[in-house]
Amino acid sequence: MSTCVTADETLTAALARMLAAQIAPPATILLEGPVGAGKTHFARAFIRARQGDRAEDVPSPTFTLVQTYDDPIGTQIWHADLYRLTDPSELSELGLDEAMEEAICLIEWPDRLDPVPPGAWRITLAPEADPDLRRITLDLPDAGRLAARAAFVVAAGQAEARVVPLAGDASARRYFRLPGVGVLMDDPSGSVAPFLAMTDWLRGRGFGAPAVLAQDAAQGFLLLEDLGDDLVARVLERAPALAPKIHDRITDLLIDLHRQPVPDFVAPLDGPALGDLAALFVEYYPDADLPGLPALIADLHDRLCADLPPAISLRDFHAENLVWRGDAPLGLLDYQDAVAAHPAYDLVSALQDARRDVDPATEQAQIARYLAATGAAEAPFRAAYALIGAQRALRILGVFARLAIRDGKARYLDFMPRVWANLQRDLTHPALAPLAAMLAKVPAPDAALRERIARCRP
Repeated sequence: MSTCVTADETLTAALARMLAAQIAPPATILLEGPVGAGKTHFARAFIRARQGDRAEDVPSPTFTLVQTYDDPIGTQIWHADLYRLTDPSELSELGLDEAMEEAICLIEWPDRLDPVPPGAWRITLAPEADPDLRRITLDLPDAGRLAARAAFVVAAGQAEARVVPLAGDASARRYFRLPGVGVLMDDPSGSVAPFLAMTDWLRGRGFGAPAVLAQDAAQGFLLLEDLGDDLVARVLERAPALAPKIHDRITDLLIDLHRQPVPDFVAPLDGPALGDLAALFVEYYPDADLPGLPALIADLHDRLCADLPPAISLRDFHAENLVWRGDAPLGLLDYQDAVAAHPAYDLVSALQDARRDVDPATEQAQIARYLAATGAAEAPFRAAYALIGAQRALRILGVFARLAIRDGKARYLDFMPRVWANLQRDLTHPALAPLAAMLAKVPAPDAALRERIARCRP
């Protein structure tokens, strides 16, 4: 949890800005170090980063003991310098003890505190032989990754950029916006190389992947072109009249994508692989004691999906990973897990979205649009579509249960009823009768079952 960094003023401020991007009140940060070590410099960069466009002057509180600031993304920020504190009882007069219960508190000379508040984060600054450098010890959660992110931003020439957190996904990846610069992707999972390969492939064929502005693939950092905030999911919510146009554009993108030869660096998502992924349902979903499920899905895939050759699949292809840019190509996000799969795969992903409802009439219209443009035979395609829809639903139900049970991320359980409804609709296809029979006694994810899953959280 603790990490040590040698930093100049620039990196010190970058560390402060990176910390400011990921902290939420209440939080207490203890800034330790001798006079001139850079404690106020760190605090000033932190406060101004939190305030953004509303940034104020941040003088040293040496004589006032405490300075307070509005925090646009929280409550308040208290900056205290306790060097001149003569008695710990003065803390009550300052109101600092109460502030630590609800605000973000940056406290210089915290050795005057008695006792030190539990859960406080500690940052120690000490001089180095070079007067321009400081040794900074960060004793806080994920300290090493925070320090590496800050160093990457500095190396990319964006040391002064403000850092704003962006919503993440169910993976270990984290995203931060550098306003006016780009988006920082922090991916410790090792999938940066596949992301870069797919980015080059997509951009080389005119698709809307973001440009890579800077990279450190070894550490898992990318600075990407900012495609904006108009995720298709948000646009559809605020402007539902655009739905026909947007869905046509999504399907047309897939039609164009599937005309491209599959790159040789993506793995196949064949029947056995699909079956293995569905095993998550068997492992984590309650009362799904179905050891034969993976083999059945693999067998059905071999029988129902052999009429068309595999196409490139971006895999997590849905409205929250697509950016609406008007007449420009749709922006693409989160495609590092691309595979070679049956052409129906991404169409299912877009039209049977776990996070939002898609009108069944829209789903049928887009399947028809795809068939008309590609000339694929309708009956086999619809059978494959139903199988892939069922397999994806089973995998997603397993993933959501695992996220709750293993990772404590219970919010995904709320999506389960929609995924289950998609599954039941897919199972009505006659070609899936064996799968429907196998799943007949598995309970639906009603409120009681979801609560049962939630109680298994760590």
